[in-house]
Amino acid sequence: MTQEHQGGAGGWSAARRGVWSRLRFTSLRLRLVVVFGLVALTAAVSASGIAYWLNRESVLTRTQDAVLRDFEQEMRNRAGTLPERPTQDELQRTAGQMANSSQRFTVLLVAENPDGRTVYGSSGGLNGFSLRDVPASLREAVTERQKVTSANKHPHRLYWQRIVDGDTPYLVAGARVVGGGPTGYMLKSLEPEAKDLNSLAWSLGIATGLALIGSALLAHAAATTVLKPVQRLGVAARRLGEGKLDTRLRVSGTDELADLSRTFNKAAEALEKRVADMAGRDEASRRFVADMSHELRTPLTAITAVTEVLEEELESEGGGIDPMIEPAVRLVVSETRRLNDLVENLMEVTRFDAGTARLVLDDVDMSDQITACIDARAWLDAVDLDAERGIHARIDPRRLDVILANLIGNALKHGGSPVRVSVREDGAEGAGDGGTVVIEVRDHGPGIPEEVLPHVFDRFYKASASRPRSEGSGLGLSIALENAHIHGGEITAANSPEGGAVFTLRLPRDVSARNPSEKAGDVEDEVAEEGAR
Repeated sequence: MTQEHQGGAGGWSAARRGVWSRLRFTSLRLRLVVVFGLVALTAAVSASGIAYWLNRESVLTRTQDAVLRDFEQEMRNRAGTLPERPTQDELQRTAGQMANSSQRFTVLLVAENPDGRTVYGSSGGLNGFSLRDVPASLREAVTERQKVTSANKHPHRLYWQRIVDGDTPYLVAGARVVGGGPTGYMLKSLEPEAKDLNSLAWSLGIATGLALIGSALLAHAAATTVLKPVQRLGVAARRLGEGKLDTRLRVSGTDELADLSRTFNKAAEALEKRVADMAGRDEASRRFVADMSHELRTPLTAITAVTEVLEEELESEGGGIDPMIEPAVRLVVSETRRLNDLVENLMEVTRFDAGTARLVLDDVDMSDQITACIDARAWLDAVDLDAERGIHARIDPRRLDVILANLIGNALKHGGSPVRVSVREDGAEGAGDGGTVVIEVRDHGPGIPEEVLPHVFDRFYKASASRPRSEGSGLGLSIALENAHIHGGEITAANSPEGGAVFTLRLPRDVSARNPSEKAGDVEDEVAEEGAR
């Protein structure tokens, strides 16, 4: 049950990460959706704004014209029949009659009675529409006498104004009776029209939102259509980078993306062919080296036996070697030993290239192992060892011996004694469950030239082109590095600030914990020691 729960949680987490990766802000899909959405939003808002403005003006103008036309007609038909100085009762009665028109507005009439006092008549009663509700600017415009011209035949005209009182819009208008008489004001609520316009605004807003959602969905669909081939191309490129050279894209259509897929397939095919040719040549080269090395071992065995006899004759007192040919015999012995080492090294390199090199693991004390390596080569007087007993590691002792022999021999040959070898433990993360063993080999020579440092582990590399022939083959440090890598370790070369070169070997303390597939029962061939840089 627990495993099923964890699997479900992992699937949900993976799905969530997939969705987020598709919607991250750097995603082309999201950018396309945003751009489409912004374009659709701009278009929808612009269209909705224009439609709202046109409808608003149309509704208000139509209502306003109808109200003003009715008010003007009522002023002419009813207020125009009043005497020049009417009584308040007459004004009140006339205002009520005017308010009963088809537009149902509120009326306020203002005039002077026969006694010369200003009287008011309002259809809204005492607390209804009053002169205070009329804007001062409108009152001034209504009472102001205009100059009579051919274009303006009357001294007074009808004026109107829109006002808002308590969030409710109103239309206010005023006019005077032509030829003398009362002044009339009208108040009409535009709340029904405002509600209609609000409903229109909500409808346009909903339509804008739907347009935005629709555009986003269309943009997502379009982006999926456009980006799906690009995603397939990215996946195929990653597979190609991982070494799966048979990766190909399915091509459909005749557009630019289809051309890109065809180009990718052609490039992948050419790359696969090129890599196959190179792999074939590399395999043939490795097979040639391996076959050559094996073929050379048989005559070398016989030659080595002869040279050993010759060497014994040279070392014996009163030997039968002619002094005239003694230098030649010593050269043959030396070169035979060197050729034998070279063949063994070439065979070891071939194993590494073919991937057949294996580890034979054992628990060793690093101090004892280094001491044994130094003692076997009679280097005790030339090497200072700084290693405490008790630092154990599960590694391949023979391969460690090869590494140490190459590093220490290289330091003695090129740096001179004393060579200092130190061992310490490092518990840095990422080095395996048991930490790391660090071995430093430092000499007191001139150090390694800066231009040589990047190449010290290259095969057959010689620091001096003028000395292509030396005791070493140029494979020693390369083999040491390969042996470190097969342990999951590393070797680095640098120059010490105090002078001399420093080679640092880092190995995991438990190789089997890092790579459980390594088995202790694997059989290995003998590996030759190499001391050349």
